[in-house]
Amino acid sequence: MPKLFYDLHIHSCLSPCGDDDMTPANIVAMAFLKGLNVIAVTDHNSCKNCPAVLEYARKYQIIAIPGMELCTKEEVHVLCLFKNLSDALCFDEYVSSKLIKIPNNESIFGKQEIYDENDHIIGTEPYLLINATEISFDEIGDLMQQFHGIYIPAHMDKSSNSLFSNLGFIPPEVDFHCVEFTSKDRYDRYLLQNPYLKQCNLIINSDAHSLGNINEPVNYLTTKNNSIEEILKSLDKF
Repeated sequence: MPKLFYDLHIHSCLSPCGDDDMTPANIVAMAFLKGLNVIAVTDHNSCKNCPAVLEYARKYQIIAIPGMELCTKEEVHVLCLFKNLSDALCFDEYVSSKLIKIPNNESIFGKQEIYDENDHIIGTEPYLLINATEISFDEIGDLMQQFHGIYIPAHMDKSSNSLFSNLGFIPPEVDFHCVEFTSKDRYDRYLLQNPYLKQCNLIINSDAHSLGNINEPVNYLTTKNNSIEEILKSLDKF
């Protein structure tokens, strides 16, 4: 089976912490130059730049998975990846209704820009996207079934906004089968203390907020075919 080099955690300029040049066109072009086959732009609590990302990805023959980095009420960050753009945008509406509404102050937090398929700004998100939502971690499994997606606890080895840092443990009734770490070395250390991780696939993403930090073609997946559905199945099954 062919190797699919990936980076499934990238922030566009819709995330207030993303650089201004992290436009959909620039992200896809950089992924192409680096030799990636599969990407996901996962902005904080929003999928509104996914349509433009998917359009540019088709032009470059890159597989783009619609996604979001959800912030739960416990402030745990979770990657949510979807089979279809329509499901992602429906989830975007749902999350927007659950976002704690605080107006964004661009001078403090940064811009939150929405782009079209021509890489032109068509709007901004008025409420701060890095806030927590009213969605608890234990709700996500049912939500992903409803919206035909999968969820992956993000950067499990980070000292903030991770499942371990914020909850301190893996809840007993979880149903995720993939975890994200920033490095394989740290994963091996956590594995000794958390047997559940043995039931999970591991992905290493960049969490890029700038173009230069997008992953090089090092980490890869192998699947039966190159469909998004097959890629998500490979991530969500051990």
